[in-house]
Formats: sequence, C-alpha cells, structure tokens
Amino acid sequence: MVELGLDTFGDISLGRDGKLKRPDEVLRDVVDEAALADEVGIDFIGLGEHHRPDFAISAPEIVLAAIAGRTRRIKLGTAVTVLSSDDPVRAFQRFSTLNAVSNGRAEAILGRGSFTESYPLFGYDMAEYDVLFEEKLDLFAKLVRETEVTWAGQTRTGLTKARVQPPLGPEGMTVWVGVGGSPESVVRVVRQDLQLMLAIIGGDPRRFLPYIDLYHRACAQLQKPVRPVGVHSPGFIAATDEDAREIAWPAYQDMFGRIGRERGWPPTSKTRFIEEVEHGSLYVGSPETVARKIAATVADLGLARFDMKYTTGPIPHDKLLTCLQLYGQKVIPMVRDLLSSAALRKN
Repeated sequence: MVELGLDTFGDISLGRDGKLKRPDEVLRDVVDEAALADEVGIDFIGLGEHHRPDFAISAPEIVLAAIAGRTRRIKLGTAVTVLSSDDPVRAFQRFSTLNAVSNGRAEAILGRGSFTESYPLFGYDMAEYDVLFEEKLDLFAKLVRETEVTWAGQTRTGLTKARVQPPLGPEGMTVWVGVGGSPESVVRVVRQDLQLMLAIIGGDPRRFLPYIDLYHRACAQLQKPVRPVGVHSPGFIAATDEDAREIAWPAYQDMFGRIGRERGWPPTSKTRFIEEVEHGSLYVGSPETVARKIAATVADLGLARFDMKYTTGPIPHDKLLTCLQLYGQKVIPMVRDLLSSAALRKN
C-alpha cells in the first residue's frame, strides 16, 4: 500500500493579526501540526533543514524529538538533512537517538539541500560541493549498516573500527536520498543501496519517468535490490478548488518572488501558478482534485511514497491545520480507493 506523507520547512506564517509570526511560534505550530497529522492517519512527516529567516527549522531532529513525544504512529523524518555541511557521525547519532525515543519511527532523508547558506555557516567550501556529499553519504550508509566502521576519505579524518553510540536496533533504519533530477544522483543512490526520493517541484511529473527507468536499470547493472521510490511535491488542500487557489496563491507568490529575486528569476505569475496546478506538480485544490492528481502520479511513476509539502510561503496556521485534516481524512482514503480500483481493472 502506498504511503502518503507530508513535508514542511517551517515556513514563517501569518498570525491572526496579519503579521509574520516569530520563528519560536512557528516551531510550536509545527509540533501541533504533526500531532494532528498523527491523529488523522497520515503516514509520515518530514521536516526540512534550512538556515534562512523565512524558514524556522534549522535543527529538524530536535523538533522531531518533540513530535515523538506527542505522537504514536506517524513516521518521523527530514526533508532533507543537508549532509554535505554536517558531520555524518553526529547526524547518525541524532537519527539513532530519535529512532530509539520514537520506538523505531525515524527515517533519514539526506541531500545537498536547495539552498547553500549552511556551507559558509559551518565552514565548508562550495568548491567541494560534490566530494562532500559523495564521501559523507558513503560514511553515513556504512554507519547505518555496520556496528564497527572503518572508513577513510578526503573531507574528514578517517575511522578505524569505530563503534558509534547509540547503535540502531535490530530493525535498522530506513534511509532515503533526496534527488532533484540528475542521472548521477540516481546512480549514487543505487550504488549506496538506499531509497530514492525525487523532489518534483514543477512541470509534468511524468517527465521523471526516465529517472525511474534509470533507477531500475542501475539496480540490475549493479546487482542491487529494487527499493521503494518516493516523490516530494508541493500542495495545499481546502474545501473547494477555488478556496485552495485563493489561499495558496498569495503565499506562493510571496515565497517564489523572494527566492526569485535572490536568484535572478523573472517574477512568477498567477497564470503560471494555475498552469502548475492544472498540469504540473502543484497539488492544490479540493480533496477530490488533489486525490485524483496524487493517484495519477503514484500510478504513472510506480511510487511507494508520496509526500506533499503542505507549506509554501506564509499560509496561516489555522489554514494549514484544515489542510492536514482534509489530507488525512479525505485525500488519503480517496487515493487508496482510486489506486485499488485501477489495480482491479488491470487484473
């Protein structure tokens, strides 16, 4: 059965007074949102690591530990941990600790991140962008699989028969790698025998079919098992399509306008927003509309997990809570019914 999850970066949201909330307020809201997600049957929540004033979450594992104390069943992960500017041993320790206190519910989603603020902040050279991730992912993968690790590389001192505490339990831990769409990244995931999470933030999701095909070919060529594949995409749900668009558009315009100015992109338009909603990878609408769109993506790409990033810009907390309730109580059952009906028709 496909898993349906959520992601958030802790976008700084609007308060009741129409002003932006403080980061500490947003962090507490994220914990409340995760508690509701657990109550309504959502399978996973991932918190993205950022080091910018527009996102509140810089230490996701700390927030996830707080969520672990408020929840019973939902899986807890990151979206993503910026491993390139972290120490793999410390990152492993945080995840193994989270896995212990949550009774085995932790999942790591590792990546390079879509922003670069963490590199100078933690003293890393962007000129080593590729080798940092390559080596650190290799070490993290060993730590997850081996109780005694020997490793050597260029980016940090080596390890000789190191036993890192606390170790994982006998069930181990699921590790995903977030990939934005480069063939080399897909092959790296296979080489490390980890799980592929595709970040699809624009355009027809079916354009990623060549990456799915590459993943399967690489598994065969490298003699690695085929593991679950997931997708992360933005979305927002309200009672009607019109309500969802009217709530999501100003926040979307705010966030992409701000980031676009930093990166030299042209201003985004509502026409482009609606094009993404209707034909691209923006899952905005009523429960019925979003469920049909998610089910189509899952079926087209053969996914085991779909994670909807439910915060894109400064959407108020109460609107986010309504979105999560609709996702858990209406969208998820509809997606599973649609996929089950399609499977029955095939048989």
